[in-house]
Amino acid sequence: MVVKADLGAVREAREFVGLVFGAWGLEDYVARTVISELATNAITHGSREGDLVVVRVYRREDGVPVVEAWDRSEVVPVVGVVDYAAESGRGLLLMEALVRRWGTRPLSEGGKVVWAEIEPVYV
Repeated sequence: MVVKADLGAVREAREFVGLVFGAWGLEDYVARTVISELATNAITHGSREGDLVVVRVYRREDGVPVVEAWDRSEVVPVVGVVDYAAESGRGLLLMEALVRRWGTRPLSEGGKVVWAEIEPVYV
């Protein structure tokens, strides 16, 4: 799915992931939470106004679902030290606790993909 780099598109990404997970017969709560973080970061930190962000969902050969967000920035996200007085900055830490593993890979045309493997829970 391709969305405009606008925070309103995070909802679209979340709904898209929910539909795909539902079609696979998988619980979607963690996936929706994770794609919300990935899409928000791609839009807020990895894009400029007018850019497009790609949201992708697929299953690996072993059945593990993966969610991704692609953006134009080559800056790799890092889980930082938590500032308990701050109103933001905990998203990657939360995501890291919810997923099997996550990481990044560069895009040949510039930019990056941030991906996360979700533990499949069948409903």
